[in-house]
Amino acid sequence: MTGANLSGANLSEKDLSNRNLSHANLSHANLSDAFLHKVDMSGADLSNANLFRANLLQANLRDANLREANLIGADLSGADLRGADLTGAKVGAGDRIMVKLTGALLTGAILPNGQVYS
Repeated sequence: MTGANLSGANLSEKDLSNRNLSHANLSHANLSDAFLHKVDMSGADLSNANLFRANLLQANLRDANLREANLIGADLSGADLRGADLTGAKVGAGDRIMVKLTGALLTGAILPNGQVYS
């Protein structure tokens, strides 16, 4: 599924664990409650995607485009987000962060507020 065009697809509650979706177009896709354990989404376009409560445990999101994505309730524990662009991503409500990032790799990631994590 490398480079697949899944723009706008409804993948809610699907199990895509261990799949290679590198460089895929998942912009505007609905991935809410999806199982994405150890999925390779390096370089993928996830802009404006709905990842509400998605389980991305140890996912490879290196250099992925997550601009304006809904990440509320997502579990990104152990995920590789190095170089990912999270500009404008929804990660919580008010002062409360609602994304699990335990052990996530964030070096070089552009955070929702536009700052680069170092």
